[in-house]
Amino acid sequence: MQDVTLRQHLRISVGGERLRLVVSNEYGRSPLKVASAHVGLGASGAGAYARFQGSKEISVAARAKAVSDPIAVAVPSGARLQVDLYLPDRTPLAGFHWDARDQTLLLPGNVAGRAAAESGERGETLATRAFLSAVMVEAARAPVAVVALGDSITDGNGSTPGADRRWPDFLARRLAPQGVAVLNAGISGNRLLRPGMGESALARLERDALQHPGVRSVIVLLGTNDIGWPGGAFAPDEALPTLASLTQGLRQLVERAHLRGVRVIGATLMPFEDALKGTPLEGHFSPEKDALRQQLNEWIRHAGAFDAVVDFDRLARDPSRPTRLRAAFDSGDHLHPGDDGYRAMADSIDLRALLGPAHE
Repeated sequence: MQDVTLRQHLRISVGGERLRLVVSNEYGRSPLKVASAHVGLGASGAGAYARFQGSKEISVAARAKAVSDPIAVAVPSGARLQVDLYLPDRTPLAGFHWDARDQTLLLPGNVAGRAAAESGERGETLATRAFLSAVMVEAARAPVAVVALGDSITDGNGSTPGADRRWPDFLARRLAPQGVAVLNAGISGNRLLRPGMGESALARLERDALQHPGVRSVIVLLGTNDIGWPGGAFAPDEALPTLASLTQGLRQLVERAHLRGVRVIGATLMPFEDALKGTPLEGHFSPEKDALRQQLNEWIRHAGAFDAVVDFDRLARDPSRPTRLRAAFDSGDHLHPGDDGYRAMADSIDLRALLGPAHE
């Protein structure tokens, strides 16, 4: 990429009087130059330019990230934002979110802050988000946040692109009246114990969950790819993990969160019989894998390791065949829910158990 504007769209959960942009070059091998950055409300682009220590330009060092100065744009809860980053120099793609379930436009030249009709939007449409890693909203009250830590099911694979219908989106709408933000830390292909698409959840726990201001609890939905990948297209030579290794990993995650005073809600793994059947990624399911999934679910339900449990398996399984997803919740690939399934997942979460007695 060179002499292009990345136009990216996202929805915040809780509003405030000002905001900051976080630009990431954490996976880059050379400095990232951003010559102009603009944030606006909706497709109109009305908003303000970001500055970094007073300058419109920023050179983000390799393996680093940059936080903008506060931007005087008041945003209501649930606001949909448009963020433009103008990249003047030749810029390799590094550290991207490949399936963001939203639309990114790659537009020629510097059109940061220009409305769609003015810029023409004659560019390439991508489903990938890049370099923009967070929007930090400043509000008068102290922040309270919930983090959804998971894989593609938390990332929203199978939901309608651009409609914000992932289960963390639906949960954010439930919690917004209470002033509680929901942070989606789902990575498609993520695993608890091993790197997959991104670092393992145990490796990224501090960065992606515990370090955020005001985090009250973490909802953990992990293990599906630890179980599904071995012997399949992504990890053909791997053996299945043991139940002991999975439970030890989850206990470590809980222990580290508790050291920070953060509650952990364990989520059971939903069934995935026939997952990705008929595609190059077939091999995700086997009776042996499903037996391990069910053993892990029983441990999540009854071991007492978590502060609370949300039983997504019981919610989403087909009553007539519990090893597969309920048809009404299935996106069609027998692994990921669709919009209705994600809504039901969010609605099934007990908010009192999620936030704890201190928030009542």
